[in-house]
Parts: sequence; C-alpha cells; structure tokens
Amino acid sequence: MMIDAHQHFWRIDRGDYSWLTNDMGVLYRDYLPDDLSPLIHKNDISGTVLVQAAPTYEETIFLLSLYDRHDWIYGVVGWLDLSAPSFPEQLDSLMKRPGIVGLRPMLQDLEDSAWILQEQVVENLKQLIRYDLPLDLLINHKHISSVLTLMKTLPDLKAVIDHMAKPNISAGELNKWQEEMNALSQFPNIWCKLSGLLTQADPAMWKVDDFTPYIQHIVRAFGPDRLLFGSDWPVCLSAGSYEEAVAVIKWNLPETLTLAEVDGIFSGNAKAFYKLKERGEENGQVSL
Repeated sequence: MMIDAHQHFWRIDRGDYSWLTNDMGVLYRDYLPDDLSPLIHKNDISGTVLVQAAPTYEETIFLLSLYDRHDWIYGVVGWLDLSAPSFPEQLDSLMKRPGIVGLRPMLQDLEDSAWILQEQVVENLKQLIRYDLPLDLLINHKHISSVLTLMKTLPDLKAVIDHMAKPNISAGELNKWQEEMNALSQFPNIWCKLSGLLTQADPAMWKVDDFTPYIQHIVRAFGPDRLLFGSDWPVCLSAGSYEEAVAVIKWNLPETLTLAEVDGIFSGNAKAFYKLKERGEENGQVSL
C-alpha cells in the first residue's frame, strides 16, 4: 500500500482560489474526498497528504475539517502568513489541532523571487525548526538561489521541493535544472517530491520516457531515501489520469533500486518526513 504525499481539494465557492479560473477546463470544478476516494482504493493508496491550494488561514481550517472526517487523509500541509509578526502565536494555536504536518507558502505566485529571505520570514521560519515542522517549497528555477541562501542561513530547517522544482520537460531543458538540483541536494535536510510531472510535459503528446532523465537524475542527486511520491491530483488531470501520474513514476525509477528503497519512495519516506502518526481507533479511525 502506498502513500500519496501530495494531493489537493478545493471548493470553488469558498472564494480564495484566485489562480483557479473558468478557462482552466477540467480543473474548474469542486474536487473533494468523494472524488478521490475511489481512485486511491483502485491504485492501492492507503492514505494521502493533503496540501493547501489557497494562501489563506481559512482554507487550512477547511482542509483540517476534511482531515477530521476522513481517516485516509494522514496529514495536512497548510498555510500561514510567514511574513506576519504574529506568525509565532498563530502557529502555536494551529499546532494545537491534530492533522498539521507542514506548511507551504505559495512562492511561485509571489512577484518577489527572494520573498523567503525577508528578515521577518526568516525569523518566523525558526519557529518551524522549533516544532520540527517541515516546509513545502513550491518553486521553479527563479527561486533556487534564494532557497540555497535560506538553507545556508537555516541549515536545520526541514524542507521538501515540490514537483522537482518544475523542470521544463516539454522543452527538454535538462542541464541547468540538473545543476540546480545537485546544488539543492547538498543540504541533507532538503528532500524532493516526485510529483507534478505530467503538467510539466506536453499535455497532448507526452510519452513515458520523456520523464526518464528527470526522475533518474533526482534519484541520483537526492538518493532514494529523500524522495516522496505524490500524484498532484487533481492538477494532474489537465495532462493525464491519476493512474498515469502513478505509473510515470513507477516506470521511470532505476531498476537498480531495492524493494526497500522503492517502498520508501512510495510510503516509508512520507511517514518519516511528515512524521505521520497512527490515527486512533477511539475516534473511529484506522492506523497507518
């Protein structure tokens, strides 16, 4: 049984998904647990990590309400304003609720590519270190230098690169991205998600082997013990199916990996990185 370490839910009438517009085809509709549940059972997924998709505290509370109701949601990566002076108090309050396993600022949507290096943000990130709470990094190539500077400043911060930092697979761009991933991988507290790849390829013409050099380089750079599988559902639906999001990773892993290493990528590493805990039977929930 696998763990999907990166998926989303949204309900459009909540009104805080500014990036989600009615010209986005299949994505412009509500996606909720009843939509995903049959897919994860069909694909032998035991549970998921639910990741924020709106930069609001209200959405984080909405996601936690879904966590409370569905035992296969193993944790929530939420959002708080890392630039707010009140962040430490807000985090203390949020951590009193079960379910929070990480935070994610939506860096790719911010105009300032060095936003994360602001003095107030860096000070607030120290609170994540205090809680041993991971940071998801939604970035592309323009953020790499800032993330490298951040990790030199806060080497104890635990972080994961979402979607392999979004390489331009459709254009076959590889060399510069490889150099950037090599630089990030030198920090032992940076992990990487094998996720979000279908939407980086040509949505109409991608082939399975288009992803081979990217996935195999990430395995070489980070090693199998710092990699997590994620579907990026429902975003992946704009370029393929849930089954294809799973299969592209499976088909492109190096044949030299051991069964234990593959199991780590698809399950054990997510448990370790996010400190996913057993969900108590006293609440009518099942354990991992």
